[in-house]
Amino acid sequence: MEKKLSESIEDYIETIYLEYEKNKKGVRVTDLALKMNVSKASANDAVRKLKALGYVDHERYGQIFLTDSGMNTACTIYEKHRFISQFLVTILGVSSKIAEEDACAIEHIISDETFEKIKACLKNSKK
Repeated sequence: MEKKLSESIEDYIETIYLEYEKNKKGVRVTDLALKMNVSKASANDAVRKLKALGYVDHERYGQIFLTDSGMNTACTIYEKHRFISQFLVTILGVSSKIAEEDACAIEHIISDETFEKIKACLKNSKK
């Protein structure tokens, strides 16, 4: 069984993924720290942990890239974020701003069963 990642680690993985998708290149620790609103030292510690867990490739002073495992994890996290946000806006009528904030919190704790029900509900609402 896969070990549950901390919310913080999931946020780092998701941020690295989104920055890569936006710029089509690796992320620097400095840029990651700015995006995460943390110190460079904190970002560096997180990157070391991500590397030890096998989620990123990173050489000192180099760019950070997600490994295949990191990319798969990032895609799963971001999929949850997108669907939860869409559900909150489309089904519940929550504002986009609040939906984004809430989705960021919910994506870390939602069960697979509940997430699948949200996806099904959204799919059925489009029929």
